[in-house]
Amino acid sequence: MALFVKRPDIGSRISFTTYGMNKTILFVGLGNPGGEYDMTRHNIGFMCLDEFAVKNNFEPWTDKKDLKCHVTQATMNDTRVLLCKPQTFMNLSGDAVQAIAHFYKIPLDDIIVIHDELDVDFGQIRMRVGGSSAGHKGVKSITQHLGEGYGRIRIGIGPKMPEQIDSADFVLQKFSADQRENIPKLLRETSSIMSEYAYGAPVAAETRNFL
Repeated sequence: MALFVKRPDIGSRISFTTYGMNKTILFVGLGNPGGEYDMTRHNIGFMCLDEFAVKNNFEPWTDKKDLKCHVTQATMNDTRVLLCKPQTFMNLSGDAVQAIAHFYKIPLDDIIVIHDELDVDFGQIRMRVGGSSAGHKGVKSITQHLGEGYGRIRIGIGPKMPEQIDSADFVLQKFSADQRENIPKLLRETSSIMSEYAYGAPVAAETRNFL
Protein backbone atom coordinates (compact mmCIF):
# COMPACT_ATOMS: atom_id res chain seq x y z
CA MET A 1 0.00 0.00 0.00
CA ALA A 2 1.28 3.42 -0.86
CA LEU A 3 2.42 5.71 1.93
CA PHE A 4 0.06 8.55 2.76
CA VAL A 5 1.17 12.16 2.63
CA LYS A 6 -0.04 14.37 5.45
CA ARG A 7 -3.08 16.18 4.15
CA PRO A 8 -3.05 19.96 4.02
CA ASP A 9 -5.91 22.08 5.29
CA ILE A 10 -8.40 22.12 2.40
CA GLY A 11 -11.18 23.94 4.19
CA SER A 12 -11.29 26.80 1.68
CA ARG A 13 -13.11 25.86 -1.49
CA ILE A 14 -12.18 26.93 -4.99
CA SER A 15 -14.24 27.82 -8.01
CA PHE A 16 -14.42 26.05 -11.36
CA THR A 17 -12.45 28.94 -12.88
CA THR A 18 -9.44 28.53 -10.57
CA TYR A 19 -6.16 28.00 -12.42
CA GLY A 20 -2.56 27.48 -11.44
CA MET A 21 -2.84 24.03 -9.87
CA ASN A 22 0.26 21.88 -10.33
CA LYS A 23 -1.89 19.07 -11.67
CA THR A 24 -5.51 18.12 -12.33
CA ILE A 25 -6.82 14.59 -11.98
CA LEU A 26 -10.28 13.32 -12.83
CA PHE A 27 -12.24 10.62 -11.04
CA VAL A 28 -15.22 9.35 -13.02
CA GLY A 29 -17.88 7.30 -11.24
CA LEU A 30 -20.16 5.29 -13.49
CA GLY A 31 -23.90 4.91 -12.97
CA ASN A 32 -27.32 5.78 -14.32
CA PRO A 33 -29.11 9.03 -13.41
CA GLY A 34 -32.49 8.87 -11.69
CA GLY A 35 -33.73 7.82 -8.27
CA GLU A 36 -34.91 4.44 -9.51
CA TYR A 37 -31.26 3.41 -9.89
CA ASP A 38 -30.17 4.38 -6.37
CA MET A 39 -28.44 1.52 -4.50
CA THR A 40 -28.28 -0.66 -7.61
CA ARG A 41 -25.08 -2.53 -8.35
CA HIS A 42 -24.50 -0.61 -11.58
CA ASN A 43 -24.46 2.69 -9.64
CA ILE A 44 -21.66 1.90 -7.22
CA GLY A 45 -19.42 4.39 -9.04
CA PHE A 46 -21.81 7.23 -8.20
CA MET A 47 -21.96 6.08 -4.58
CA CYS A 48 -18.17 6.05 -4.24
CA LEU A 49 -17.87 9.61 -5.57
CA ASP A 50 -20.57 10.87 -3.22
CA GLU A 51 -18.75 9.35 -0.24
CA PHE A 52 -15.39 10.77 -1.31
CA ALA A 53 -16.87 14.25 -1.89
CA VAL A 54 -18.40 14.38 1.59
CA LYS A 55 -15.27 13.09 3.34
CA ASN A 56 -13.00 15.60 1.62
CA ASN A 57 -15.11 18.78 1.68
CA PHE A 58 -15.70 19.07 -2.04
CA GLU A 59 -17.80 21.86 -3.48
CA PRO A 60 -21.52 21.21 -4.02
CA TRP A 61 -22.25 19.21 -7.14
CA THR A 62 -22.86 21.31 -10.26
CA ASP A 63 -24.97 20.17 -13.19
CA LYS A 64 -22.76 20.92 -16.21
CA LYS A 65 -25.25 20.31 -19.00
CA ASP A 66 -22.75 21.26 -21.70
CA LEU A 67 -20.42 18.54 -20.39
CA LYS A 68 -23.27 16.05 -19.86
CA CYS A 69 -22.32 15.38 -16.25
CA HIS A 70 -22.46 16.45 -12.63
CA VAL A 71 -19.13 17.84 -11.46
CA THR A 72 -17.49 18.90 -8.23
CA GLN A 73 -13.91 19.67 -7.23
CA ALA A 74 -11.50 20.35 -4.39
CA THR A 75 -7.80 21.00 -3.92
CA MET A 76 -5.79 18.17 -2.39
CA ASN A 77 -2.01 18.46 -1.97
CA ASP A 78 -1.81 21.25 -4.58
CA THR A 79 -3.72 19.06 -7.02
CA ARG A 80 -7.10 20.00 -8.43
CA VAL A 81 -9.28 16.90 -8.07
CA LEU A 82 -12.39 16.74 -10.23
CA LEU A 83 -15.22 14.28 -9.68
CA CYS A 84 -17.56 13.49 -12.57
CA LYS A 85 -20.86 11.60 -12.65
CA PRO A 86 -21.97 11.21 -16.29
CA GLN A 87 -25.67 11.95 -16.84
CA THR A 88 -25.84 10.25 -20.23
CA PHE A 89 -26.90 6.81 -18.97
CA MET A 90 -24.33 4.06 -18.85
CA ASN A 91 -24.02 3.15 -22.53
CA LEU A 92 -23.01 6.71 -23.48
CA SER A 93 -20.66 7.46 -20.57
CA GLY A 94 -17.83 8.15 -22.98
CA ASP A 95 -19.62 11.23 -24.32
CA ALA A 96 -19.43 12.92 -20.92
CA VAL A 97 -15.92 11.75 -20.06
CA GLN A 98 -14.56 12.96 -23.37
CA ALA A 99 -16.29 16.32 -22.94
CA ILE A 100 -14.93 17.00 -19.45
CA ALA A 101 -11.45 15.68 -20.27
CA HIS A 102 -11.22 17.99 -23.27
CA PHE A 103 -12.66 20.98 -21.41
CA TYR A 104 -10.17 20.72 -18.54
CA LYS A 105 -7.34 19.39 -20.77
CA ILE A 106 -6.81 16.29 -18.65
CA PRO A 107 -4.47 13.66 -20.14
CA LEU A 108 -5.60 10.06 -20.24
CA ASP A 109 -3.16 8.92 -17.55
CA ASP A 110 -4.73 11.38 -15.07
CA ILE A 111 -8.21 9.88 -15.47
CA ILE A 112 -9.46 7.13 -13.12
CA VAL A 113 -12.81 5.42 -13.69
CA ILE A 114 -14.68 3.75 -10.81
CA HIS A 115 -17.18 1.10 -11.85
CA ASP A 116 -18.85 -2.17 -10.95
CA GLU A 117 -17.22 -5.40 -12.10
CA LEU A 118 -19.34 -8.53 -12.42
CA ASP A 119 -16.30 -10.82 -12.80
CA VAL A 120 -14.97 -9.74 -9.39
CA ASP A 121 -16.62 -11.00 -6.19
CA PHE A 122 -18.26 -8.61 -3.77
CA GLY A 123 -15.70 -7.88 -1.07
CA GLN A 124 -12.87 -7.16 -3.48
CA ILE A 125 -11.70 -4.00 -5.22
CA ARG A 126 -9.21 -4.35 -8.06
CA MET A 127 -7.12 -1.61 -9.65
CA ARG A 128 -5.28 -1.48 -12.95
CA VAL A 129 -4.53 0.67 -15.98
CA GLY A 130 -6.07 -0.33 -19.30
CA GLY A 131 -7.52 -3.68 -20.23
CA SER A 132 -10.74 -4.83 -21.81
CA SER A 133 -14.22 -3.69 -20.86
CA ALA A 134 -15.22 -7.24 -19.79
CA GLY A 135 -18.65 -6.49 -21.22
CA HIS A 136 -19.19 -3.32 -19.17
CA LYS A 137 -20.90 -0.94 -21.58
CA GLY A 138 -19.90 2.20 -19.70
CA VAL A 139 -16.23 1.22 -19.80
CA LYS A 140 -16.60 0.22 -23.45
CA SER A 141 -18.02 3.65 -24.30
CA ILE A 142 -15.19 5.48 -22.53
CA THR A 143 -12.56 3.35 -24.26
CA GLN A 144 -14.16 4.01 -27.65
CA HIS A 145 -13.87 7.77 -27.03
CA LEU A 146 -10.52 7.98 -25.23
CA GLY A 147 -8.56 4.74 -25.63
CA GLU A 148 -7.62 2.18 -22.98
CA GLY A 149 -4.90 3.96 -21.02
CA TYR A 150 -6.93 5.31 -18.10
CA GLY A 151 -6.88 4.00 -14.54
CA ARG A 152 -9.66 1.83 -13.19
CA ILE A 153 -11.02 1.06 -9.74
CA ARG A 154 -13.13 -2.05 -10.27
CA ILE A 155 -15.71 -2.73 -7.54
CA GLY A 156 -16.65 -6.39 -7.29
CA ILE A 157 -20.39 -7.12 -7.44
CA GLY A 158 -20.24 -10.85 -8.27
CA PRO A 159 -20.94 -13.64 -8.32
CA LYS A 160 -24.15 -13.44 -10.30
CA MET A 161 -26.99 -15.08 -8.40
CA PRO A 162 -28.97 -16.95 -9.50
CA GLU A 163 -26.58 -18.02 -12.24
CA GLN A 164 -29.29 -18.07 -14.90
CA ILE A 165 -30.28 -14.42 -14.43
CA ASP A 166 -29.42 -12.12 -17.32
CA SER A 167 -26.35 -10.04 -16.48
CA ALA A 168 -28.10 -6.81 -17.52
CA ASP A 169 -30.92 -7.54 -15.08
CA PHE A 170 -28.53 -8.49 -12.27
CA VAL A 171 -26.48 -5.29 -12.37
CA LEU A 172 -29.65 -3.17 -12.30
CA GLN A 173 -30.89 -4.88 -9.15
CA LYS A 174 -30.31 -3.35 -5.73
CA PHE A 175 -27.62 -4.85 -3.52
CA SER A 176 -28.79 -7.70 -1.31
CA ALA A 177 -29.52 -7.04 2.36
CA ASP A 178 -26.25 -8.67 3.44
CA GLN A 179 -24.30 -6.64 0.91
CA ARG A 180 -25.97 -3.39 1.98
CA GLU A 181 -24.67 -3.96 5.50
CA ASN A 182 -21.14 -3.93 4.11
CA ILE A 183 -21.52 -0.98 1.73
CA PRO A 184 -20.00 1.43 4.33
CA LYS A 185 -16.84 -0.73 4.41
CA LEU A 186 -16.73 -0.74 0.61
CA LEU A 187 -17.08 3.03 0.44
CA ARG A 188 -14.41 3.61 3.09
CA GLU A 189 -11.92 1.39 1.28
CA THR A 190 -12.62 3.00 -2.09
CA SER A 191 -12.32 6.46 -0.57
CA SER A 192 -8.93 5.47 0.89
CA ILE A 193 -7.74 4.27 -2.52
CA MET A 194 -8.91 7.48 -4.17
CA SER A 195 -7.09 9.55 -1.53
CA GLU A 196 -3.86 7.70 -2.24
CA TYR A 197 -4.14 8.56 -5.93
CA ALA A 198 -5.08 12.16 -5.20
CA TYR A 199 -1.93 12.48 -3.09
CA GLY A 200 0.33 11.12 -5.79
CA ALA A 201 0.32 7.32 -5.68
CA PRO A 202 0.34 5.69 -9.12
CA VAL A 203 -2.40 3.34 -10.28
CA ALA A 204 -0.94 -0.17 -10.11
CA ALA A 205 -2.40 -3.65 -10.54
CA GLU A 206 -3.59 -4.54 -7.04
CA THR A 207 -6.47 -6.19 -5.21
CA ARG A 208 -7.89 -4.90 -1.92
CA ASN A 209 -10.23 -6.90 0.29
CA PHE A 210 -12.65 -5.11 2.60
CA LEU A 211 -14.45 -8.18 3.99
